[in-house]
Amino acid sequence: MTRTRTLPANHPEAISSAVEVIESGGTVVFPTDTVYGLASSAFNPRAIQKLFEIKAREQGKPIAVLLGDVKQLKEVTQNPSRAALELADKHWPGALTLVVPRHPALPDILSPLPTLGVRIPDHPVALAFLKATGPLAVTSANLSGKENTTTAQEAFAQLNGRADLILDGGKTPGGVPSTVVDMTGPKPKIIRQGPVGI
Repeated sequence: MTRTRTLPANHPEAISSAVEVIESGGTVVFPTDTVYGLASSAFNPRAIQKLFEIKAREQGKPIAVLLGDVKQLKEVTQNPSRAALELADKHWPGALTLVVPRHPALPDILSPLPTLGVRIPDHPVALAFLKATGPLAVTSANLSGKENTTTAQEAFAQLNGRADLILDGGKTPGGVPSTVVDMTGPKPKIIRQGPVGI
């Protein structure tokens, strides 16, 4: 078990410390526009495996990728459809997850499917962190099957010191998870209804 370090998200070294943890294969809890997320590098299979272990998450369940900028999309998917790019342009940052073909450079542990979900969260701490790191594998910072966490304290209590670093950005808005839209077929298909409607 690691000993979790907590830093206020507005601490001058918060983002650089979080980047160091990610680059060394560790895990970071941080606030998003919905709930607290638990992140690792999207390109490091051993780091992604830690997400499953920390959460007691069922192996094989896909993990979404969060971006800090739409330019990072090319690192996680190849040839996204024009419709996907238009939706990203209109709704990112925001509560819309797009399911796109998974880039072959990404490890299989992220998703057993040839696709993955991606989005850009609308939260200043999340955006600063993701712009500094590039694409991250992110799942909610809670034990599988338990309540989502909307404060750093709730995340710490549930994950019981297993994450390396928590960025405390205060209470998140919580509420409804993002809308998930499959963009891999001829027409967009809503998989999970959320704040962004048809």
